[in-house]
Amino acid sequence: MALRVTFVAAAGSSPVPAERFGDDRPLDRAGWGEVQRVAHELLPLAAAELRYCSPTPRSRATGDGLGYAPLAQLALRDCDMGRWRGLTLGEAMAREPEAVDAWLADPRAAPHGGESLLDFILRVGGWLDTRPLEDGCGAVAVAEPSVIRAALVYVLKAPPATYWNIDVRPLSTIGVAGRPGRWSLCLDGVSAQPTRA
Repeated sequence: MALRVTFVAAAGSSPVPAERFGDDRPLDRAGWGEVQRVAHELLPLAAAELRYCSPTPRSRATGDGLGYAPLAQLALRDCDMGRWRGLTLGEAMAREPEAVDAWLADPRAAPHGGESLLDFILRVGGWLDTRPLEDGCGAVAVAEPSVIRAALVYVLKAPPATYWNIDVRPLSTIGVAGRPGRWSLCLDGVSAQPTRA
């Protein structure tokens, strides 16, 4: 038995340099516009038997805007960034440069007092491994780009440092298929990649 999960990256709520750790802002006007522009392309994914989303406001709004009516999953939340929550990477670097360097270099490090990168990857992978299996069953999961990056590292059994080399754009899609501990990347999915100014 195998399950197919198509991840859809949540629409953006800010330009990438302004993204904050643990950003809980809702979709802005530009984000809603992105959802409306690609909804016709991504609507077929609403036929999935299982529909999930990260618990963030923008993931929920993206899923609802695409007609998925997704069920929020706590395991699909962003990495717990401890005292860096709400900061941009630049702000964290200005306050604690050595701690940020340690965090970027060591996937087991959690100098911010939150979750290490490795723990984050394993949490997201654990969620994948516990999805119900029915042959031919499909699922869609609207998630933050960071969650999708973690899922891809897990699926590919790649070194955790690979996480930093994966770029997930708002409203892009990627599929994985398999069962617990045996996942494959699928590159034949829907693709909608709007651009932000």
